[in-house]
Amino acid sequence: MKDIYITQAYLPPKEEYARMLDRIWETHLLTNMGPLHKEFEQRLKDFLGVPYCMAFANGHLSLETAIQALELKGEVITTPFTFASTTHAIVRNGLTPVFCDIKRDNYTIDPEKIEDLITEKTCAILPVHVYGQICDVERIQEIADRHGLKVIYDAAHAFGEEKNGIGAGSFGDISIFSFHATKPFNSIEGGAAVFADYEVGVRLYQLKNFGFMGEDMVCGVGGNAKLSEFHAAMGLCNLEHYEEILAGRKRVVCRYRERLAGIKGLYLLPPQENVRENYAYFPVLFDEKEFGTGREKIYGRLKGEGIHARRYFYPLTKDFPCYKSRFQNVHTPVAEYVTDHILTLPLYDSLEDSDVDRICDIILRGNVNG
Repeated sequence: MKDIYITQAYLPPKEEYARMLDRIWETHLLTNMGPLHKEFEQRLKDFLGVPYCMAFANGHLSLETAIQALELKGEVITTPFTFASTTHAIVRNGLTPVFCDIKRDNYTIDPEKIEDLITEKTCAILPVHVYGQICDVERIQEIADRHGLKVIYDAAHAFGEEKNGIGAGSFGDISIFSFHATKPFNSIEGGAAVFADYEVGVRLYQLKNFGFMGEDMVCGVGGNAKLSEFHAAMGLCNLEHYEEILAGRKRVVCRYRERLAGIKGLYLLPPQENVRENYAYFPVLFDEKEFGTGREKIYGRLKGEGIHARRYFYPLTKDFPCYKSRFQNVHTPVAEYVTDHILTLPLYDSLEDSDVDRICDIILRGNVNG
C-alpha cells in the first residue's frame, strides 16, 4: 500500500502558476520586492484584515526579525511546547527564554502561570497558537498591559483563523505567519509579519533589506529576508484556492472525529468556541492506562505500515541538548505530560476517507476497551 505522510503540500493547477510565471518572464524581476511581491503583500493584508503586512522569505525570519524590530532586552516568557523556531528566534536575538507551562485543554501557554515568571528583566511574552488553537489573547494582553510588556504571537499555525470575527493577526504588537509547504496555505517557503504600528514596519523593512531606506541610503544594520517573485506567485495562486483547501481539510478532520471521538483513553482537541478554524493539525493524546496502548507503540505501528505520523512537539524545546543546561529548566508538568503522549495524524486536503479509515483502524487495534 502507498505511504501516507504527515502532510502533502497543496499545489494549484499547473497552468495557473504558469500564467504567474509568464509575468515574471515579462519583467525579468525575480526578487527585490517586485510587482508580485507587492501584490502578494496587499492581498494578504486584505485577507487577514490587518493595517500592515510585510512578506518574508520564511516564517522563522519573520519571527526573528519581528523580535529584533521591537528592540527587546532581557527575558521573554514563552512556551516550551512549540517548534524549534520559536525558541531559536528568541535566543538568536540575544534574549533569554523563560518557559511557562501550558493549558491542558488546548496546549497553549497558560496565562494563569505567566505572572509568577515576570521579573524586572522581563521584556515580552511570546505565545504560540499551537495547532491553530487561539491563545487566551484577552488575558495575555491584560497581563502585558499591566506590566508594560510587548506581545509577539507566533501564529505560524493560525493563518486565516478568526476569534469572535477578529483575525488571528490582530492580536499583540506583532503576529507572524508561516507559509511553508507543510502549512494549510503555502507559498513554497515564505512568511509574514503583521502589525498596527507604522514605525514597527519601518524597522522591519530595514532589517529585512540590509538596512536600506531608499536607493543608496543604509540607515541600519540589516540582513536579507526578502521573498522572491516565484514564492509570491505561488502564494497568490494558492490564496485563490484557500476555501477549497479549507473544505478538504475540514472533511478529513470530521472523518477522524467520527472514528476516534468518544474512545476511552484518546483525547481530541474540541473545536474552540467562536473560532473560525483552519484545520491545521489533528493531534491525539494517548492515555496508555485507559486506552491500552501508548503513543510510542501506536507511532511504531503506523510507521510499520507506511503511515508517517509525528510526535509533534517532542521533545520540549527546553529539553533540547543545546538548551538543557543553558537556561533555567522550569518545571512544566502539563507540557511534559503532553509531549510524551501526543501524536499528530496525517492531514491534508486531498487525503482520502479510505486512508483516514486505514489510519484509524490501526490505532483502534490497540484499544483494550474496544
